[in-house]
Amino acid sequence: MDEQKERAYVPQLQKEINYHNYRYHVLDNPLISDYEFDQLLQKLRILESRYPDLITPDSPTQRSGATPAEKFQKTSHPAPILSLANAFNKDDLAAWFGRIRKLDERVNQSGFVLEPKIDGLTVVLHYENGIFVKGATRGDGEVGEDITTNLRTIRALPLRIPLSDNGSRVPQHLVVRGEVFILSKDFIELNNKLEEAGERTYQNPRNTAAGSLRQLDPELTRQRPLTLFTYAIVHSSERVADTQWGTLEVLRKYGFPVSDLSEFRETFQEVLERVDHWMNRRDDIPFEVDGVVIKLNDLILSTDLGVAGKDPRGAIAMKYPAREVTTRLKEIGVNVGRTGVLTPYAILEAVEIGGVVVRQATLHNFEYIAEKDIRINDRILLKRAGDVIPYVIGPVLDARDGSEQVYQPPKVCPSCGQEVEHFEGEVAWYCVNSSCPAQLVRNIEHFVSRGAMDIDGLGIKIVELLVSAGLVKDVADLYLLQREQLLQLEGFAGKKADNLLAAISASRKQSLSRFINALGIRGIGEVSSVDLARHFHSLDVLKDSTLGQLQMVSGIGPNIAVSIRDWFERPANIQLLNKFKQIGIWPQEEVKSAEAGPLSGLTFVITGTLPTFSREGAIEMIEKAGGKVTDSVSRNTNYLVVGENAGSKLDKAKALGVPILDQQALENLVDLK
Repeated sequence: MDEQKERAYVPQLQKEINYHNYRYHVLDNPLISDYEFDQLLQKLRILESRYPDLITPDSPTQRSGATPAEKFQKTSHPAPILSLANAFNKDDLAAWFGRIRKLDERVNQSGFVLEPKIDGLTVVLHYENGIFVKGATRGDGEVGEDITTNLRTIRALPLRIPLSDNGSRVPQHLVVRGEVFILSKDFIELNNKLEEAGERTYQNPRNTAAGSLRQLDPELTRQRPLTLFTYAIVHSSERVADTQWGTLEVLRKYGFPVSDLSEFRETFQEVLERVDHWMNRRDDIPFEVDGVVIKLNDLILSTDLGVAGKDPRGAIAMKYPAREVTTRLKEIGVNVGRTGVLTPYAILEAVEIGGVVVRQATLHNFEYIAEKDIRINDRILLKRAGDVIPYVIGPVLDARDGSEQVYQPPKVCPSCGQEVEHFEGEVAWYCVNSSCPAQLVRNIEHFVSRGAMDIDGLGIKIVELLVSAGLVKDVADLYLLQREQLLQLEGFAGKKADNLLAAISASRKQSLSRFINALGIRGIGEVSSVDLARHFHSLDVLKDSTLGQLQMVSGIGPNIAVSIRDWFERPANIQLLNKFKQIGIWPQEEVKSAEAGPLSGLTFVITGTLPTFSREGAIEMIEKAGGKVTDSVSRNTNYLVVGENAGSKLDKAKALGVPILDQQALENLVDLK
């Protein structure tokens, strides 16, 4: 994959991982396995390390969890509740150790603590003068959900630190981190009881524990066999331990439940030697674990090492290898994603793997099916690395009997029936029909977003409401909404309806570049939208442009040119544009002479997050002043505008001697000129 494709893939990958984060941590209803999620996150980390200027505040690498659910009160943590980076083999562990040893040689004398990576739900427990006063989920690492009442039902959780009962000294303020989970035998017993009562059984202990803690009725939580282990002190009004091993001993002394599987090792070589033991003992552990956590014993050193993104450098999670079984591939289905990407999935002969009955699995993409020569009716090897959706490794060739059928990717979208699009050399197949039912909600969500038409107050919940009510069948229908229609919807009163209609009306004045971006043409983002608007000045010219004319625009290569041309040739999209023109939304870009603005003739590149300007806001300011904004720093760049978390573009600018501006300097430059 070349640089342009990799850079275009980063925001798509960020959105995909954030969505899976939401499904897993908020809805407790994940769509992919932990292993697949880990691979996506690892891929994103690699790409963001290669292109640091693409790291955004909402990137999954900058966060450790997901947004708290709305049904509980939000509560702030006294310190960040961080997640851990993952290792998948001994080489990954050695690379982690090598990195931190280079940062601080004290690592060699630290010692290590190995702890089971419990597959449960992280909780943060607050104690005042030895009394349990509050408990919360991890949430996004900074803010969690207050689940105090539900946590009180867990018998393993001390409502009073036992030492405080006999007059022994405990810290006045103490915040402890732990994991709520269900023992394997208790989970089996719970399902047996539910089955006997004719009720729905649960798929796995982790989601059962998480769902139980998020019950609004504490009585339902009490009925679930939840238990708890603790392993960290988040905050203490007194210094209680400088080592992780000492922390576990203190927690035990205070009366908290602590796993007796944890162990201390003097050297990293001993850690490597113990890894296989931890992998082999997996089935002997009485609760679900998905790996082993390796921590520096020296907590002061661990703190000094800091974090990389939001992963503490002083600890790492060694994930267990996935489990494998074989079964028959009955059929291949196709899902249509929010960006129009068609994703195949396997429909399987039901098989049990790791205690879960599996009927579907991911097939990644159509290229993967062809490369592995996966055929319908094949006996396939299935790998489970998480709780929900395993993936197909490949066919068992020796099991073929001639009944297998070679699979061909669909020629039309399974949702709308429009022809699909595929470029030679690319993995993905696309439905580019902007009115495709499977994409409509997400298309509207993008259309109204801040970098596009910027319609304030039109969140995804309202979009879903409008679509389900049949009021919006394409993005142009937003401008045909009537007050009376909105008032008939649940949750809408006069003021809310008026505010939404006012925001929609205000968006009619948005620029041509924002409108192009809002259309959701594959491969076209904020910068390329500005380039297209500047080059063609009107939609009439752009929609009739040839492939050759499109490729004359900076940053538009052959594949993107084909994508643009194809979008404008689709009948549904032609109809959509005609609709926009009829309702008076047809922005034009003002044609300026070379001397039209104070920044005329100057080329800018923007990197990082600016204090008060969004990226699109900075682009608009520069454009209005006559300047040009491009993606890449070169000898032709006049200025690099730098914000927080600037990356490789800053290094390249320094190497080329390109002048550096912060936001204030940019504003001063516009004013001075």
